[in-house]
Amino acid sequence: MKAEGTTVEEILLRIPAERAAAFRKLHQTIVDHLPEGFEAAISYGGLGYVVPHRLYPAGYHCKPTEALPFAGLASQKNSVNFYHMGIYSDPDLLAWFVAEYPKHCKRKLDMGKSCIRFKNMEEIPFQLIGELMQKMSLQQWVDLYESKLKK
Repeated sequence: MKAEGTTVEEILLRIPAERAAAFRKLHQTIVDHLPEGFEAAISYGGLGYVVPHRLYPAGYHCKPTEALPFAGLASQKNSVNFYHMGIYSDPDLLAWFVAEYPKHCKRKLDMGKSCIRFKNMEEIPFQLIGELMQKMSLQQWVDLYESKLKK
């Protein structure tokens, strides 16, 4: 589902009312814990947290005009989805997150490769998402990304 809006602010203003408070709090949690260099931006038509071109001019290999994605946030039909490429790319980070999740949320983890789906807005583990955002620096992400490209 494509986000409604062409700026971060427009997307945040157009989130459905029943999700708006939780979505904005999750966005703010992410922004407050973004390591130095990452920026909130439009990424692939949605709300993303990226390595800007000024720091990584090559951009994303699939579409070099796009900044290198790191995380994303979307309001989908049945859930708010949080995407984190670090947990997709780093098995140790994934294992940490999966082990920590039950300490922060009673609901079973609903997760794909990089996507964590939150269906109940009252049970989003904001503190855990903040911790996850701080687990990987911009340089660590770029190095990991480039190491995966070379394989």
